[in-house]
Amino acid sequence: MNGIQLIVGLGNPGAQYEATRHNAGFWWVDQLARQHGASLKLDSKFHGLLGRARIQGQDCWLLEPNTFMNASGRAVAAVANFYRIPPQAILVVHDELDLPPGGIKLKKGGGHGGHNGLKDIAAALGTPDFWRLRLGIGHPGDRDAVVHFVLHTPSRDEMRSIEIAMDESLNALPQLIDGAFEAAMLKLHTKPKTVAKVEKS
Repeated sequence: MNGIQLIVGLGNPGAQYEATRHNAGFWWVDQLARQHGASLKLDSKFHGLLGRARIQGQDCWLLEPNTFMNASGRAVAAVANFYRIPPQAILVVHDELDLPPGGIKLKKGGGHGGHNGLKDIAAALGTPDFWRLRLGIGHPGDRDAVVHFVLHTPSRDEMRSIEIAMDESLNALPQLIDGAFEAAMLKLHTKPKTVAKVEKS
């Protein structure tokens, strides 16, 4: 298999965090699980909620770490090591401050951009060379306001934009599972062109 074998959604456990921007990765994996009839169950051995979905005729593991964000790597490394999943077959879905609500970017490797979940996963795997699906949540405009911002609920308009982005990005799952990453990027990064209407005078 050359494609994605493990999809990790990032977030913080607990009801008080469910609707906050930092939990966008959880929202995405929850939606994927609903679409594919998968159920995630708490597995203490893997420090998180783990399930399996059948996509494109292949089994793919779904994981939501049950640790707080800055300790996400413990769960990811536990699953990856047990099932012998290499870093390049892991997709981490996370909130992204540097993209507006509704923005989507797929990339492999690179820095963590101050995201504590990515930072811990790279440390636990011993490499940053895993795939990331970045879900835009916007930026408060002030670095000092970031913690407050990510731990609060998006506005209704922001949430609608994020939901549309999640739907669009889930459409790229077949390519991701098949390892057709360039095709997945093309699908995700190409926005449909709007046709301008010419007003008749």
